[in-house]
Amino acid sequence: MKTRRVVYVVLAVLAVAGLLAWAFAPRPVEVEVAAASRGIFERTIDEDGKTRLRDRYVVSAPLTGQLARIRLREGDAVAADEVLATLSPTVSPMLDDRTVAELEARVEAAQAMVQRAAARIERAQVAVAQARIELRHSEELAQQGFVATTKLQNDRLNLRAAQKEHETAVLDRRVAGHELEQARAALAAGEGGGNRDAFMVRAPVDARVLEVVQTSAAAVTVGSPLLILGDTRQLEVVAELLTAEALQTPAGTPVRIDRWGGASDLEGRVRLVEPGAFTKVSALGVEEQRVRVLIDLVSPHETWQVLGDGYRVGVRLVVRREENALRVPVSAVFPREVDGRREMAVFVIEAGRARLAPVGIGDRNGVDAWVTRGLEEGARVVVYPPSSVKDGVRVKVRGE
Repeated sequence: MKTRRVVYVVLAVLAVAGLLAWAFAPRPVEVEVAAASRGIFERTIDEDGKTRLRDRYVVSAPLTGQLARIRLREGDAVAADEVLATLSPTVSPMLDDRTVAELEARVEAAQAMVQRAAARIERAQVAVAQARIELRHSEELAQQGFVATTKLQNDRLNLRAAQKEHETAVLDRRVAGHELEQARAALAAGEGGGNRDAFMVRAPVDARVLEVVQTSAAAVTVGSPLLILGDTRQLEVVAELLTAEALQTPAGTPVRIDRWGGASDLEGRVRLVEPGAFTKVSALGVEEQRVRVLIDLVSPHETWQVLGDGYRVGVRLVVRREENALRVPVSAVFPREVDGRREMAVFVIEAGRARLAPVGIGDRNGVDAWVTRGLEEGARVVVYPPSSVKDGVRVKVRGE
């Protein structure tokens, strides 16, 4: 009986010891893993951009006049040399009876001046004919020796003076005719008549109407903007990058354009990094030095023809691209200090344990890290390794 009790006590002690050993034994750490794979690695600079017309044309009134109502609307296509607007001479102010009487008197006076100038021309013509006859008669007598040389010279001068008088009379007739035309034009304008030919304002290029500045009929002056035109087939994208980022995107850098509303990304290429930067305050109130980067659309126009001026898009400027790079999630890579120097490492799963593996990192982006040494394709690495994971610690892959 006593022996049996001792056996029971021993068994109980062993059971309690086993339970305590099991309870305090180290458990495998649950981790998430990802496999190292080969593929395309890209490092991009992501930023918001905005579409912009390369050239826009402000069509202004070339003359002061009365503008007819413009029938074009935003979005209408116009061809080069097509009529955009019509300008007519401005209407003269209305005249009272006194002014009309004065203008009529001015017309009558101008008509009298014309008649007077015509009579003067006739008188000058008679004087020229008479002087020519006198000169011919004197030349005949001079040949016979009956007229002095002085008389012949006087007759020649008289003919020349008569001809000059005739020329002056003709000029006076022209002046009087112009004054008559002006007097009649002033009277006709006051009465609503006169020549009122319209001037056609035409399109400089093939384009679309972006804005109709002056829609209603109105009197406009020289230089008044009427319409704004632009060729929406000649769009570019403008992105404002930090100056340090812009130095990594020289002309020719490939660009992917997303978040523009289409089903697929568009292709672009950097055309120019503007030489002058500017200060911009960020949403956090921090002053930043930024520079505009101009991007040409490379994709066919048919794929982005719905885009217009001032549309918001997303741009990804590809700073680096490797075709056959070994990639791991960037969350699997962490720094560590070794003999006073810093190196990068990952935890690799081998036989149920985490093994520390130093690696060389060529570059990284927001998702992947490009591993250049220290890792083989297909190796499973710990993603977001917790602080409890150490070299040689037993681990258990979550979900397995």
